[in-house]
Amino acid sequence: MNNINNDDKPLFEKEVEENTGIGFESRVVLFNDDQHSFDEVINQLIKAVSCSYEQARSFAFEVHVKGKAIVFSGNMVSCLKVSSILEEIALNTQIVS
Repeated sequence: MNNINNDDKPLFEKEVEENTGIGFESRVVLFNDDQHSFDEVINQLIKAVSCSYEQARSFAFEVHVKGKAIVFSGNMVSCLKVSSILEEIALNTQIVS
């Protein structure tokens, strides 16, 4: 069986490229916990998503009240960076598409 397509790329490589979700918007969800203070969460949000203090405080309050909040939307690479920064202090996050 030949797994080379007309573009001279192996088929499995082409399939991976087409299914990576590049260009599709993803979201970072931050979950509530009892381990972090509001100030810790606010400061980490400012660092992770480059938002104002007021926006970070709003996100932190929403997480506290609702149990979770979408704190960032963007491409997968950006979401991975944001999630990684939030998780530096062991905040719980999830990336959803």
